[in-house]
Amino acid sequence: MTRLQHWTTDQMPDQTARVCVVTGANSGLGLATTRALARRGAHVVLAVRDEAKGRHAAADITAEQPDAGLEVRRLDLSDLDSVRAFAGRMHADHPKLDVLVNNAGVMAPPRTLSAQGHELQFACNHLGHFALTGLLLDLLTAGDDPRVVTVSSVNHRKGRLYFEDLAGEHRYSPMGFYNQSKFANAVFGHELHRRLTGVGSPVRSVLAHPGYTATNLQMRAVGLWRMVFGRIGNPLFAQSPAHGALPQLYAATDPGVAGGQFIGPDGPAELRGAPTRVQLSPAAADAETGRRLWELSERLTGVQFASAASV
Repeated sequence: MTRLQHWTTDQMPDQTARVCVVTGANSGLGLATTRALARRGAHVVLAVRDEAKGRHAAADITAEQPDAGLEVRRLDLSDLDSVRAFAGRMHADHPKLDVLVNNAGVMAPPRTLSAQGHELQFACNHLGHFALTGLLLDLLTAGDDPRVVTVSSVNHRKGRLYFEDLAGEHRYSPMGFYNQSKFANAVFGHELHRRLTGVGSPVRSVLAHPGYTATNLQMRAVGLWRMVFGRIGNPLFAQSPAHGALPQLYAATDPGVAGGQFIGPDGPAELRGAPTRVQLSPAAADAETGRRLWELSERLTGVQFASAASV
């Protein structure tokens, strides 16, 4: 690990005139990320599935920061039609985008299929963000020091891709498929970096994870997982969303961040602490796995990255 001298939001550069999209911005890590970016002057688009909750979150921030530049837009990452609609509205209203924080996610629900028939966690956590990034890449290319921050998890090290049963039709485990989706996030962020670098793109792809952070994510899990992570683990061991959001905020704003880096907490087992550079699992960095997931994701979403072709 390379320690970053206990970086906090006090060290965040001025974000005035920067446009940022944060998915899942109405609660937890997304809300903490939005609040911190707005405090430093960024114009933040709260990309949320529930617009009423998004407006409530924006009002909460505005009550603290009356001059905050915020807009609330609906985005259901599990529905690719919603992703396309969101991207279309962004193109209509914004000539550029500086930061995309792929933060939203679901964790350990009962087996559920998305609008397009994909397993919900893979659809929301990975496919939706893959499509969103591809559809907004031209706006990012026009941005100032543009970055894509994809939020993974320490659990990516436990994950694998069930290429033979992506929808969990034959065998489904809530946490197993959550780990798959977080592994997919890690593979995507690394492969995106490789492809962007290969074509000389100005866009940086950076990965981050929050460690063990108390959010609504754990409380929406089912059965044993909700008890273990939400009711027991959160009060005893988890850090606050404001602390958990530091790695993704560092990845999104610090001038010293390089594309391809992975930022997580510096504490034991990377569960809590200040941002530091951590290691991606060797499996997530495997070139063949990256190529295979990329091509599969293009086929399942119908989205191709015009300025991040295979290299």
